[in-house]
Amino acid sequence: MPRARVVLVHGLRTSATMWRKQRAMLARHDLDVVAIDLPGHGTRLGEPFSFDEAMRLIDEGLNPPGALPVPRLLVGLSLGGYLAMEFAATHPDRLDGLVAASCGTRPRGPALAGYRRLAALIGRMPDRGRALHDLMTRLFLSPGAAEDVLAGGVALDVMAPVLEAAASMDPEAALARIEVPVWLVNGRFDHFRFDERRMLRAARDARLVVVPGATHLVSLVRPDDFAAVVAGAVAELERRAAVAARRRRIARESGSAQDGTASGAPSTSRIGVAGE
Repeated sequence: MPRARVVLVHGLRTSATMWRKQRAMLARHDLDVVAIDLPGHGTRLGEPFSFDEAMRLIDEGLNPPGALPVPRLLVGLSLGGYLAMEFAATHPDRLDGLVAASCGTRPRGPALAGYRRLAALIGRMPDRGRALHDLMTRLFLSPGAAEDVLAGGVALDVMAPVLEAAASMDPEAALARIEVPVWLVNGRFDHFRFDERRMLRAARDARLVVVPGATHLVSLVRPDDFAAVVAGAVAELERRAAVAARRRRIARESGSAQDGTASGAPSTSRIGVAGE
């Protein structure tokens, strides 16, 4: 049986293939690792993007029919991170932990407006920005990482609906409602870090991890460091699950002992019994 189920959610215009190296690295830790494609991305190119469908696909990844009773860790980067936070806030019993990477800025105000204007300009290019996307990918990533990003195709038609959905998200409020442990992960040079401290304070049970030398695509720029964070999160979920199981066992044993005493049955403590 695997130690945990890890579901990976990609960023805007990319696909599940961006996680190929992470999947291989994490699988060596005896984890069941699944990378999903969001609506309109990867194997779902051509489908309309919708927030509700994204939530359904994330839940399907975390809780497939016949899923084994192991900890469930949701990992999202950029768009995937924002969606993962919303999922965790609205589906508290459908996951056990969250790693939200490269989503340390609230999508609102001038930043969102500027991003929308940029997306509109890119959308008016003859190739809808494909050449620019490929150029920037190959410029800022290693050849192997760039190949992983581009292998699943580029979602050229999702910018407007995704940004519209982003405008309705409030990650700070979502974090305040999340009941499971959260790891906020950002690259040291990520331009989406502006509100990371504010978001950390909003969460009930969270820790912030800043990866040295990494940019926005932290899992691709520093894959070893990112995989170590995910593996560490799994270990923490295992530790908490063991503690919870031990407490339940003690409570059951205590309840059984009290029931026996109340019914008049003899009860013997294991502490201080003569001859032991």
